[in-house]
Amino acid sequence: MYYLWTEDAGAGLHFWKLVNQLFFDNALIVQSMGSNQGILDAVSHLIPHPEDIYYIAFDLVSDNQDIRNKYRLLRALADRHKNQIILLDIVCFEYLILSFKKLISWTGTRKADKIKMREEVLAAIENHSINLSKIKDKKTLQYIEGFKRFSTERIMKSLTLELTENEKWSVGGLHMGECWYMDCCVSGHSSNVRCGKPELKDGNERMRLLIKSEAIQKVLKPIIDR
Repeated sequence: MYYLWTEDAGAGLHFWKLVNQLFFDNALIVQSMGSNQGILDAVSHLIPHPEDIYYIAFDLVSDNQDIRNKYRLLRALADRHKNQIILLDIVCFEYLILSFKKLISWTGTRKADKIKMREEVLAAIENHSINLSKIKDKKTLQYIEGFKRFSTERIMKSLTLELTENEKWSVGGLHMGECWYMDCCVSGHSSNVRCGKPELKDGNERMRLLIKSEAIQKVLKPIIDR
């Protein structure tokens, strides 16, 4: 059996289930461990069957000391079962959405300041964290300084939620917003909701295009290569 364990719940877990359904033809068993500690605890008790492979989506942001410590422990545990416990290379779920090239055109967001901040932040990602020395835009620096405690993941999550505030595109609830994966919210839609201009009318095709983005394909590479 092939398993994918994630710390994500809500929309993040729904995302992984859609990846499994639309890209891997339901070949994986997708399970949420609820948190990074939940993943660490689960892996620490894991004795995999010889035919089982576990892919672990553990969010790694290198500016968080607690997460770095947990990741080192997780790496040591995974090394006990090489080729059966595979750690995926992921920053966080929100980064996968934020880095999608069609995010702005599809959602139709008009938040010019946040769009600029997104560009600045994405260009400054280096070794799983935001390199502040690469950010030159004053408003972006002020936005980041507005957080009581600097964290790449918190900033990614905040920006992503700002840019997907339309409920039809939201990634902050129990599920991915309907327009990511259903036949709705296309250009010319009769609703009053601002829907952006996704060029694909088929929801599954939109989701597949998201999954084929560079950032997500990098995460999925160990699974694809199997």
